Amino acid sequence: MELLKQRILEDGRIEEGNILKVDNFLNHQLDINLLTEVGKEFTRLFADLGITKILTIEASGIAIASLTALQMDVPVVFAKKTQSKNLDNETWDAKVHSYTKGITYTIKVSKRYLSESDKVLIIDDFLANGQACLGLKEIVENSGAELKGVGIVIEKSFQQGAKMLKDAGINLHSLARIASIEDGSIDFVE
Repeated sequence: MELLKQRILEDGRIEEGNILKVDNFLNHQLDINLLTEVGKEFTRLFADLGITKILTIEASGIAIASLTALQMDVPVVFAKKTQSKNLDNETWDAKVHSYTKGITYTIKVSKRYLSESDKVLIIDDFLANGQACLGLKEIVENSGAELKGVGIVIEKSFQQGAKMLKDAGINLHSLARIASIEDGSIDFVE
């Protein structure tokens, strides 16, 4: 998706440790016009799969999933990272290790929102090591629903996540695939 790649090059910042920051348009401040186009592209890519639910993980995936769901006319379900009083007691759970935070947490989805009749599309902002997607995949499988695909806005192709998901037979589409981030430069997979 050329519009997204241009935005990454123009507004993305590379910080210490070759960390790509896109918080000015994707995961802190949101460019709704850009995210609407992202949602349209995911809808085009997954149009013929009979999607009934979009699943994401709080918090950064929610806006992207919502704008995609608006295009597909389906609900969004998001996995919660923390227990709260308003979360049902009966949940589908999975452990997810966060590379950036260095912690493992349990994600939860209420059993009332995913069932064996659902055809699920997972949407997230970044794919690096793949742990969040694998945790969401586990929740889909435990619910009896069918995972139809995974849509990622930015994939760090130089890390293991995309390979792990593809090796697991997952229908993966990433809108911007980054080959490398080195010395303040971003190179995309062609």
